[in-house]
Amino acid sequence: MRRILILGSSGSIGTQALDVVRGNRDRFEVVGLATGSNRETLAAQAAEFGVEHTALGIDEAVQLVRSVDADVVLNGITGSVGLMPTLAALERGATLALANKESLIVGGSLVTDAAAPGQIVPVDSEHSAIAQALRSGAPEEVRRLVVTASGGPFRGRTRAELEHVAPADALAHPTWDMGLVVTTNSATLVNKGLEVIEAHLLFDIDYDRIDVVVHPQSVVHSMVEFVDGSTIAQASPPDMRLPISLGLDWPHRVAGVGAPIDWTRAAAWTFEPLDEDAFPAVALAKAVGRAGGVFPAVFNAANEQAVAAFHAGRIRFTDIVDTVQAVVDATGAPAGILDVPTLLSSEADARRRADERIAAL
Repeated sequence: MRRILILGSSGSIGTQALDVVRGNRDRFEVVGLATGSNRETLAAQAAEFGVEHTALGIDEAVQLVRSVDADVVLNGITGSVGLMPTLAALERGATLALANKESLIVGGSLVTDAAAPGQIVPVDSEHSAIAQALRSGAPEEVRRLVVTASGGPFRGRTRAELEHVAPADALAHPTWDMGLVVTTNSATLVNKGLEVIEAHLLFDIDYDRIDVVVHPQSVVHSMVEFVDGSTIAQASPPDMRLPISLGLDWPHRVAGVGAPIDWTRAAAWTFEPLDEDAFPAVALAKAVGRAGGVFPAVFNAANEQAVAAFHAGRIRFTDIVDTVQAVVDATGAPAGILDVPTLLSSEADARRRADERIAAL
């Protein structure tokens, strides 16, 4: 029986995690729940699963992690505010089932240095796929990682065609049902850029050995290419309950958590190169990742401000990544040791610069 603490319990990841637990009560026990502000949903979840320890907001969530004895902390919070709960879970010694990629990207070496070997288990479908495929060979046998991308709702459009798309269009993802920020990031492919940085940090693979390929069907969730020419792919119908269940009980599989591919039906899977002119976010993310330090935090913070401005009707879709680029270019590397106060200060500066640029557009 694994004791599970779920952060972001009212969101997409949290509710699907509870669905996994609901079907496997003999395997998992929920010992803590935290959400941002949805008090009613939190109360209903706590009542259903018999949870005594709950929290509202980030500060309470951090205290919950520090005080509740859990085997696994699932961080399903959206945004860089998930950094402190991530660090608290690692300090506590729990397995961190990580869906909050921003905390790893923003925290960088602060997070990886705090983690024991194997303590972080990825929940993103792409990184879960890579983790599964990596079990097919030794680390020195890995040639490259191939991260798949659906291409989002605007696959095949030129940059000029993207200038006047509406917020509602950006939220019409063809495959996944996600929140506003993540869905928009999938439309700009900022999300894929963040996933490249995450893959580098999780698996210690150089950026020039991490590729992104567009796979509209979203059935192959990512691949690992080995030195002998073999490529191992993890494939399944798009359903986040599968990687969530692996995160909760890694490396064990939970029977029946997802439907398998129906191999009796004809299907075609296609792969195509990424159009970096229309979608420059991945190349920018790789440059930011190579720079390290505060730059990934700046990238993420500027993007969060730009996404909010886009949905408020203040900027165009193409202005999102252009704003991130401008803020990154205006950022200097701070002196001294990278620590949480430095990261928070750099994030605040990035948000201010992004807001200033947005106001001037």
